[in-house]
Amino acid sequence: MTGPARMTCPAPAAILPEEGGVRACAIVAAGGSGERFGNRGGKQLFELCGLPMVCWSLIALDAAPAVSHIVIVCPPDQLEAFRELAVDKLDLRTPVTFAPSGKTRQQSCAAGLAAAPDGTEIVAIHDGARPLVLPETIQAAIEAVALDETVDGAVCGHPAIDTLKIVEGTTVTSTPDRSRYWVAQTPQVFRLESLRAAYLRAGEDGFVGTDDAMVMEHAGGRVIMVESPRDNLKVTVPEDVAPVEAILDGRICRAACGGDER
Repeated sequence: MTGPARMTCPAPAAILPEEGGVRACAIVAAGGSGERFGNRGGKQLFELCGLPMVCWSLIALDAAPAVSHIVIVCPPDQLEAFRELAVDKLDLRTPVTFAPSGKTRQQSCAAGLAAAPDGTEIVAIHDGARPLVLPETIQAAIEAVALDETVDGAVCGHPAIDTLKIVEGTTVTSTPDRSRYWVAQTPQVFRLESLRAAYLRAGEDGFVGTDDAMVMEHAGGRVIMVESPRDNLKVTVPEDVAPVEAILDGRICRAACGGDER
């Protein structure tokens, strides 16, 4: 499955952090098989508006002032494809390295953490299937952790606006108060050593989380929410492509006309 070739959008100009400012390593999770999406070899190299899906995340991460290094976690047999089809197509200021994905998400994340450069204190883990993330969203999440010593992690997301139902089988058993619920996105940002310790704890306990924040929560870390746009969508199934491309097309057109790329 491939997308039509379209005009591409150049990476926005990056603002380098001031000397001594917040710096973080971004880890792009791109090891999924894309089984639900139906694209052989995964979905991160599927074209959206003329670029492989993962490129849009790389562009945003590159433009976030605090990101000083990017690690792409992908299947070992696809490393050269990611380098040639994604990284080499972009003029990035940020160094990019690779780490091999594992059989599970937690194994892949552990590989990404191990590949973070020496001296890294903050890591921002982003799903390569969320191509609509904005640099300011990434920056806000990194600063939320880096500037508050009481915080171990921060999750981008937004308050739930739909009515939620607790269901057993097909029977509704209750309707919770949605004011307490948020929809989690990525990036999710953590203190590197805190997340490494949380992953060790999870391994010892046989605990499996559905995201990195869940692993940190299991270890007793303090995780906060950072509100981000609702259009930071994840591409999971083919039906997700149309709305994501529509948003990207709108940003490209505004950028071409000299307006806000959002």
